[in-house]
Amino acid sequence: MTVTALKEQPQATRRASAEVVRLAPARAPVAARVKAAAHWCAVNVIPPVVVTALLLVMWELLCAGPTATLPPPSRIWLDSKDLIVDPFFVAGPQDIGLGLRVLVSLQRVAVGFGLAAVVGVLVGALIGQSIWAMRGLDPIFQMLRTVPPLAWLPLALAAFRDSNPSAIFVIFITAIWPVIINTAVGIRNIPQDYRNVARVLRLNPLEFFWKIMLPSAAPYIFTGLRIGVGLSWLAIVAAEMLTGGVGIGFFIWDAWNSSRLPDIIVALVYIGVVGFVLDRLVAGISAIVTRGTASA
Repeated sequence: MTVTALKEQPQATRRASAEVVRLAPARAPVAARVKAAAHWCAVNVIPPVVVTALLLVMWELLCAGPTATLPPPSRIWLDSKDLIVDPFFVAGPQDIGLGLRVLVSLQRVAVGFGLAAVVGVLVGALIGQSIWAMRGLDPIFQMLRTVPPLAWLPLALAAFRDSNPSAIFVIFITAIWPVIINTAVGIRNIPQDYRNVARVLRLNPLEFFWKIMLPSAAPYIFTGLRIGVGLSWLAIVAAEMLTGGVGIGFFIWDAWNSSRLPDIIVALVYIGVVGFVLDRLVAGISAIVTRGTASA
C-alpha cells in the first residue's frame, strides 16, 4: 500500500487496524487443576488423616481390654453417638447438644475477648508510646499476668454476684496481658522515620494512632490476639466448671460427676476443634490486615 493510499484511508479504519486485540487469559486445563487439587490434598489432608487413624487404632487396641480405665473409640461411638451425630438437639433446659453448649461458651468468649482486645490495644499503645507509663505500669502487669485465671474467679463472684459476668471477667483478665505486652513491643519498634514523617505532616495524636501506630504494630498486635484468643478459650472452659450453666465446661464437670467418660472425651474433641478454628480465624484476619508480614 502506498503512502498516498494510507493518507486516503479513513482515520477510523486506520485506528481500528492499529488496535491490539487482547485475548482472554488462558485457563489452566482441567487435568492440571485436578492434579493441583490432588497434590494439595496429598500434602495437607492425607497426613493428618493417616496419623489420626493410626492413633485411633492404637487407642482401640490399648483400651479394648477389661482392665482398661479409659473407653476405646468403639465404646465412645456407641455411648455418645447422639452427641456426635446431632450436636444441636434440645431435649430440655439442661439436656442440649454440645454444639449449642459451645455457642453459649463462645458468646462469653466473644464479649470477654472483645473487651480485652480493645482495652489491651489502647493500654499497650500508651505503654509503648510513653516511657513513664511503661515504667509505672509494666512491672504491675508483669506481676498480674502470672496469676492463674481461676484465681480471679472468687473475686469476680464477690464483685458481680453472678456467674455470667464473672466468667466474662475471667476471660477478659486472662486474655488482656498478651495483647498489652505485644502491642507495647510493636509500638516501641515503630521506625523513627515513620515518627519523623508524622511530625512533618503535623499529625494529631488520633491521626498518628490510626495512620502510623496501628499499621506499624499490626503484626505484633495480632500475635498478642492469637495468644489471647487461645487463653480465652482455655479460661472459659475452666471457669464454667465452677460457675455452672449450660456451657461446655460445666458439661464436662457434670459428665465427670455422672461417670460419663465417653461424653467427656467427645466434649474434649469439640473444645479442640473450636480452639483450632478460633486460632485459624484470627490468623486469617492477621494475614489479610498485615498482608502476610510477621513480627520480628
